[in-house]
Amino acid sequence: MMQMDRRPFLEEYEKLVVRMNTPRVMIDNAGCVDATRIMIDSVRKDGILLEAVQVLTDLNLSIKKGYVSSDGRWNMDVFHVTNLDGNKLTDESIINCIQQSLGTVNRTKSKSIDGMTALELTGTDRVGLLSEVFAVLSELNCDIIESKVWTHNGRIAAIIHLKDCNSGSPIEEPQKINRIEARLKNVLKGDNDIRSAKTSFSIAVTHTERRLHQMMFADRDYERTPIINTSGRYSPLVSVQNCSEKEYSVVNIQGKDRPKLLFDVVCTLTDMQYVVFHATINTREDDAYLEFFIRHIDGSPISSEPEKQRVIMCLRSAIERRAPEGVQLELCKTDKPGLLAEVMRTFRENAINVTQCEISTTMGVAHNIFYVTDGIGNSVDLKVIDFVRERIGSSCLRVKELPLMFKKIERDEGGLGGAVLVSLGSLLRRNLYNLGLMKSYS
Repeated sequence: MMQMDRRPFLEEYEKLVVRMNTPRVMIDNAGCVDATRIMIDSVRKDGILLEAVQVLTDLNLSIKKGYVSSDGRWNMDVFHVTNLDGNKLTDESIINCIQQSLGTVNRTKSKSIDGMTALELTGTDRVGLLSEVFAVLSELNCDIIESKVWTHNGRIAAIIHLKDCNSGSPIEEPQKINRIEARLKNVLKGDNDIRSAKTSFSIAVTHTERRLHQMMFADRDYERTPIINTSGRYSPLVSVQNCSEKEYSVVNIQGKDRPKLLFDVVCTLTDMQYVVFHATINTREDDAYLEFFIRHIDGSPISSEPEKQRVIMCLRSAIERRAPEGVQLELCKTDKPGLLAEVMRTFRENAINVTQCEISTTMGVAHNIFYVTDGIGNSVDLKVIDFVRERIGSSCLRVKELPLMFKKIERDEGGLGGAVLVSLGSLLRRNLYNLGLMKSYS
């Protein structure tokens, strides 16, 4: 007997499997008064919630409300989103991008960044550390194209994307990589951090911000004692309880709303090997309320009090480590070899500590954001910032946002405190004028 050719049948079966596993995405602008509603219906898969939230946050969308339900083999996620101005989504290119990206989350892969080498660093944070790191890279002819740096509880995690200055190619030569690693390990470990200072190179990396969370988590920053003052850092309320009749653990989080808050929480739960089966996300003005029904990846709820406390500490740290501290400075300047090393050296010489930074280069122009404090974690004196701006270039380095303490002083001027606050307010206005934040201080 002739054997039937099974290839057409197998091809059709494969197409059916793809269609069944492809999420169905619906975007509705009519059903909600003040937000665009996004609905994702898909086959249940571990990690799919994180991938969906990652897509939305990477598009700079604000998630105002959300409902997650995952029972059996199916998953339904509903998000109410706005742009950063608080408006519904009307840009067709953004809507199309959402549909295409969310429609392929089941097949999302880690992507390499073409033409760059990824350098990862962790160690003990200190004033001037980044200045030393960027100085070493400059000396070794490394061109820094992109970078993100977080600090938390006296620890630092950085991902730096590099090219070779001379060739413009990724850094792949083993001898040069070994030389960079040896120099940076000496910088990171300082006098007392021999075991925890780490460097590594890779060509392919995961999502940068997820990787920073993973690096901080692996470094156990949630257990560390802060080296500098963190009394002004806001900490959210986190609780964990067991729902015995449904065999879930229930995580509740209450705190200030901010961009990427949901991503940070879901990222941490996922990397701690918990699965979210149901969730409710709600924001009111500046406050956020999040509730998650979770189980271990093996299907069991949280089983002990120490494990509950560990979850609480890890979630608090995940939320805190992205929360910026200090004055926000923006540098926009024509890029050149050693630019970052020069800027960081100026910060270090004036006892300015960088708590967080985001570095990018586009069309030969460096666009960098820095959050800075003084050496013990307090707000930097505005006269020091004014001096630093003059050194680097007032037109290139500008103040984007001041800490709340300065805004409070300005609001309180003329109230209680009499002549002291009036004098301080006058000094503040003069400095704000010098910083370009006020048209007049007369």
